[in-house]
Order: sequence, then structure tokens, then C-alpha cells
Amino acid sequence: MGNPTHPPSVPPHDTEHVPLLNDALGGRAGSVSEEVIPIVEETATIIKREVVTGRVRVQMVTDIVEELARADVQRETVEVTCVTIDRMVETAPEIRTEGDVTIVPVVEEVLVVEKRLVLKEELHIRRRIETEVVEVPVSLRKQRAVVEGDAPKDPVADE
Repeated sequence: MGNPTHPPSVPPHDTEHVPLLNDALGGRAGSVSEEVIPIVEETATIIKREVVTGRVRVQMVTDIVEELARADVQRETVEVTCVTIDRMVETAPEIRTEGDVTIVPVVEEVLVVEKRLVLKEELHIRRRIETEVVEVPVSLRKQRAVVEGDAPKDPVADE
């Protein structure tokens, strides 16, 4: 065996001291020492906080757009024709319709030795409906939203 202070695997010129089992046990043969090593564990806690990362500006803008408005427009015209009748009647005739013509009787009282109704004339009224497409320029207002974002400030500097 070699030098008890140097294990055989360590060259004797190495000046570093390598402890032996006896040194680890405190030099007492037969005694065992116990050392308690605590077990440590780390935990993470998450905390949330509000951080302004930027701002948004919303602006409502109303634009006026010129467009053509289209619609079907009906126009009704009336043609009145006087038809002379000059006939004596006992009672006033009722207003009547024949086809697309409305007939309105016009009566007159005439003084005679005796009183009689005389149908003087009839008004013949004919209706005509015409449809035409009309285009009228109109101004329409439309709204749109303009959204602008500001660059965020440094959120770490706000802490």
C-alpha cells in the first residue's frame, strides 16, 4: 500500500488533500452521522394587471352620395265629354258606369205650366292611366366609421 494520505490513483506530487472515509466520518471509527437535507420546491404565482397597449379613436363621418332614384309613377288623366240629351224625365237618373266611362247626369228644372224634369246633358268621364319611369337625382347620406389606433406607450414604464 502507499501513503495513507494519498489514494493510489492520485499521484504523490498532487498537493490537494483528498479526504478518506475516516475523515468523512469525523475520524471516529464505528460512528455514523446523519445530516438532514431539506427539500425545497418553487411555486409560481400569476398576477394579472391591466396595461394600456394603445388607444383607438372612432369617428363617424357622413358622406353625401349622388344617386339616381328610380320609381314607377302613375299619372291619371280625365277626359270629360258633354253629350246633349234634352229629354224630359220623371226622376233624376243615377250616376252609372259603362265600361271605363262614368256617366254623371245633369238635370235642370224647367218651369212649364206643369213642372217636369228635363235631362239636359250627360257628362261622360273616361279615365286613362299612364305609367312612366322617372329618374330624379337625389342626395343620400351614408355614415361610415373611421377607426384610428395610437401607437402604444412602453407598458413596462407604466408599472
